[in-house]
Amino acid sequence: MGLSAAALTAGLDALAAIEPAFAAAIERVGYPAPRIRATGYATLLRTIVGQQVSVRAADSVWRKLAERGDPGDPALVTALGDEELRACGFSRQKTSYARSLAGLVTSGALDLAALPADDEEAIAQLVAVKGIGRWSAEVYLLFAEGRPDIWPAGDLAVQIETGRILGHAERPSEKLTRALAEPWRPHRGAAAIFTWHHYGAGADAAPV
Repeated sequence: MGLSAAALTAGLDALAAIEPAFAAAIERVGYPAPRIRATGYATLLRTIVGQQVSVRAADSVWRKLAERGDPGDPALVTALGDEELRACGFSRQKTSYARSLAGLVTSGALDLAALPADDEEAIAQLVAVKGIGRWSAEVYLLFAEGRPDIWPAGDLAVQIETGRILGHAERPSEKLTRALAEPWRPHRGAAAIFTWHHYGAGADAAPV
């Protein structure tokens, strides 16, 4: 499970003590709600299904897949033919991605119940799946496993809001966003969730 409300609040309180700009931002927009997803194969498959389509379209694909069996069982993707997956709404590319995930999980090459404790090693295993890039791996580890120090510095909203919170005139690069967060260890996961919350607050989140 992801970071609980208590863990998220505790992480942000610790972050506020380290970085006064975060303390001020929390005062402006409040604490974010937890972002929690289930661990395991189904969440990663749902991530693949949802790439570059609307939530409504992804839900439609998922429903059609569920009509043919249990979407949480990798054996379903393995058993269905390409035409059957396309009938559910999978593109040729997503069919390849789904088969990559199902194959790695079924073979035991990817054990989602026993990912390495080291975050970078866990990311490396996840990105071995076709269609799962670093951002998707980081979001999985943060939202599903609740790893407290995940920092998706390549995320545009994270970059924008890190810059806004810290008072930068321009959006920091991924490299700078990563460097700026070094003093926030081991609370960078809470910081990331807060930046998305701050981003959603829009103009109301502008420093005063």
